[in-house]
Amino acid sequence: MNSIPKLPTTNNPRGHPTEFQQVILEKNQNFVGRAFVFTAISNFLHRHNRGYFTIVGAPGSGKSAILAKYVTENPHVIYYNAQVAGKNHAEEFLATICTQIASSGETSLHSLLQQVSDQLEPQQKFIIAIDALDAIDRTNQTPGSNLFYLPRYLPRGVYFLLTRRPYIKKKSGLLIEAPSQVLDLAEYPEQNREDVQAYIRQYFTSEQEFITQLTAKSENNFMYLSQILPAICEGFSCEPYQLVELSDATSLQLPGLEAYYQQHFQKMIPPNSSNQERELKLSVLSVLVQHFSSVSAEAIARIIDADEYDVEEILENWHEFLILQQIDREIRYSFYHASFCNFLCKQLTLGTSKSEDNKN
Repeated sequence: MNSIPKLPTTNNPRGHPTEFQQVILEKNQNFVGRAFVFTAISNFLHRHNRGYFTIVGAPGSGKSAILAKYVTENPHVIYYNAQVAGKNHAEEFLATICTQIASSGETSLHSLLQQVSDQLEPQQKFIIAIDALDAIDRTNQTPGSNLFYLPRYLPRGVYFLLTRRPYIKKKSGLLIEAPSQVLDLAEYPEQNREDVQAYIRQYFTSEQEFITQLTAKSENNFMYLSQILPAICEGFSCEPYQLVELSDATSLQLPGLEAYYQQHFQKMIPPNSSNQERELKLSVLSVLVQHFSSVSAEAIARIIDADEYDVEEILENWHEFLILQQIDREIRYSFYHASFCNFLCKQLTLGTSKSEDNKN
């Protein structure tokens, strides 16, 4: 017999799944600011009686931490993280979410959400938070279906709070017939700068020149800061402002950041790529690294003597790692962070060295 779906309460008696609890705890460490995001979420929830609210941001911009903080402050919210190993398949998502909603064998999310909605008081809200929606593996999903089979329509009082990296609208993977709002963190430079400085001041309080320098170097990337600040404190605690190559995090031997960037690299150029595909992607990558400030698809195609359409397709697939700027009526591309570009430069150099060794 199916159990009654769980309604929102001030506490979550069942708690979040064990595999997510550590993630939530880690992402809450040294959390600061982001008030503008929480205000936007609150306004959306009060403005609409159902809907999808999506936080979009470059890798390391703090999306996961924001969601973890929100869940911590609102323990009745159902939580799911697609970046946890084994959790990026729709089947696992549906099983986990349905179990959190009701301890039963029910696997129809739509049915459960309707049951929850029918029990909600007029002002009650039922919220499901999904972190890293872009991490999903859609291999076994029905073609044309929503990511994680998320509902196209939502019953009253039901909301989804999502985070994902930048994406091309035509490749959003979602068809929604419900109120929705997208908050792009990149559109709040001043608020991001203030939060970054508040984060840095947890480590340094008096070296204003250094704080200003590191704020600029961080490019509003909290992953970069979370890795580099402890290293600076440990090795350069006396005079941190003397650290010169702040953007070249790889020179500081930060294994956590290098592992993070390695994940990016493997997503950009999967190990199972064909030799021809790999060579073309490496050629595009090489031009992007050499023209760090920004370069157009047309220029890349011309430099490597490739079809511009093929280059544009590669850049579209790398969209989450790139910044797009319109200059002189053309779109130009650059990497989202200088330290990532430096990492890629070293990867390319290492790859070239290995190729030369193999020839010899």
